[in-house]
Amino acid sequence: MLNINYNPDVLSCLANLSNDEVLTPPKLVNEILDILPQELFQNKEITFLDPVTKSGVFLREIAKRLNEGLKEEIPDQQERINHIFSKQLYGIAITELTSLLARRSAYCSKYANGEYSVCTDFDNEQGNIKYDRLQHTWQNGKCQYCGASEEVYSRTEDLETYAYQFIHTDKPQNIFNMKFDVIIGNPPYQLSDGGSGTGISAKPIYHHFVEQAIKLNPNYLTMIIPSRWFAGGKGLNEFRETMLKDKRIEKLVDFMSSKDCFPGVNIAGGVNYFLWNKSHEGMCEIVNMNNDIGYSSKRSLDEFDIFIRDNKAIGIIKKILSKDVEFMVDKVLSRNPFGFSSKERGLKKIFYDSVKLISSGGVGYVPRKMINNNEDQIDRFKVTIGKVVPSNGEVDVTPEQGYKVITLPKIIGKNTIHTESYMLLSSFNNLNEAENFKEYMKLKLPRFLLKQTLSSMNISRGSFMFVPFLDYTKPWTNKDLYEYFNLNDEEINLVNYLMRDFDE
Repeated sequence: MLNINYNPDVLSCLANLSNDEVLTPPKLVNEILDILPQELFQNKEITFLDPVTKSGVFLREIAKRLNEGLKEEIPDQQERINHIFSKQLYGIAITELTSLLARRSAYCSKYANGEYSVCTDFDNEQGNIKYDRLQHTWQNGKCQYCGASEEVYSRTEDLETYAYQFIHTDKPQNIFNMKFDVIIGNPPYQLSDGGSGTGISAKPIYHHFVEQAIKLNPNYLTMIIPSRWFAGGKGLNEFRETMLKDKRIEKLVDFMSSKDCFPGVNIAGGVNYFLWNKSHEGMCEIVNMNNDIGYSSKRSLDEFDIFIRDNKAIGIIKKILSKDVEFMVDKVLSRNPFGFSSKERGLKKIFYDSVKLISSGGVGYVPRKMINNNEDQIDRFKVTIGKVVPSNGEVDVTPEQGYKVITLPKIIGKNTIHTESYMLLSSFNNLNEAENFKEYMKLKLPRFLLKQTLSSMNISRGSFMFVPFLDYTKPWTNKDLYEYFNLNDEEINLVNYLMRDFDE
């Protein structure tokens, strides 16, 4: 445990296993620890809390740094180890099993006071790694703290409840009855909320851990979480607004592909870790990571209504916004424009006054009188795409391969509508204009601009805030768009590098 560089590491192996509670590889933990002021590890008074400990890897790696940093102040190794584990390091396990694993990783014994524990100061089994089995607090079928479904998570004593202790309390400071200087960890990402009618709908919960940690007012907070909060969405809008306005976020390291952090786990939209510094006021250093290569820039998180991830894309977006053009956010129709769910198939045969219904299951027919939304769109030429990013959010796609971002645009003709499986981007009375617009959406720049707003596999109307809506009485080419918006060679190369052609 005390040797900083050693292989193999069983926690690296465990971190490659897919799990809802993603385990953090030791290499990533040390990269996160590197963004903290390193003098913290030379101070015997500094306290650390991992409120979501799973494998215990954060506590273990912090212990290594403290053991090295406190050599001069506490020369005796056993005295130093006892001090570190009993006075500086604290954890809250998320399950009973992870509490045992965490103690084994940190103390070298699943019992803190066991025969083989490296710390001889503990007189109880838990030490400073707590686990108390809690129940959810149900209200109208949901947990009032995390939003979990009572139907899914109301469980007997022999099953884990996943009522995480850190966020299932109004007074987290009472868990240890002490103040922490540094809070660090990798929280659980989601829980089933019982939605969608199938019980598979998931509610993000990682933001609750960040919010709870900030309430404790540490000097530093760093956590690794999914990046979908950048764009908000289900349960995340208020969190996004708060985070983007928080000038105490000193650094944000963003991974477009989660596999750059967690090799065995696909997380649509990627992941990020951040450093929240209580005494910091100002710009945030944003680092874009790709294959262990980082590109850094200092800017405000709230420069736009939505967080723009790619530092290199900022200049392009500003050029687009400087033009006197309309934007597609004002043209795209809201979700499910005709009022037919994805499950709707219609009837198989044409009948009097019927309208063709396009669904993921094929073609059916519904009475025109059933259509109560956007009736004026029925007899226009409509350009549509799927409502999700292709290939499960393109989580397995690398920048070198290039992104498509959208499914192949299609034209739905007159007397035809579609279910909510599709998005209606715009409609035209003239078929030629619809064709030109369809081809425009296949070009690289519109898809590049759309991608800047995406941090999950879902596309919404708001995702088109930077995509221009132009004159489609004429066709457009990639070259036409680059010239029209005055993109320089470096900007053109970036767009061409990230976006692949639809014929590939």
